[in-house]
Amino acid sequence: MSKLVIIDDDPIHHKIVQFMLTKNELAKETTYVFDGNLVLDYLTENRMKISALPDFIFLDLYMPNNSGWDFLNGFQKIYKTLKKDIQIYIVSSSIFQMDINRSKGYPFVTSYITKPLMKNVFENIKRKTLQLTLAQLN
Repeated sequence: MSKLVIIDDDPIHHKIVQFMLTKNELAKETTYVFDGNLVLDYLTENRMKISALPDFIFLDLYMPNNSGWDFLNGFQKIYKTLKKDIQIYIVSSSIFQMDINRSKGYPFVTSYITKPLMKNVFENIKRKTLQLTLAQLN
């Protein structure tokens, strides 16, 4: 089981993810935040503590004050110092190819997912995580 952080300014999205996680068991621990700067500060402070770091971050792009792009730029400065590889999933209502292409410019972004989240998203993440774990064991 894994740790998940949701960065999104929409409390309804938080509730949807909470409901879907009860059905899909992707994460044993989930943290919901409205501001990515809090997460960046936490990651920086805990960068050497593998057990404290999340396995996944679901990130909305368009939020007031600090956007997902701001988070990605901040994460780019610290991700190589983290003792754990964190999978970043962009979870956005934007379907613009420009946003999808821009997100691919960040080497640590795992995938771009358009809202609303569906059950198969969690199943795919679990399957990919299992495949990565098995590959590392071989």
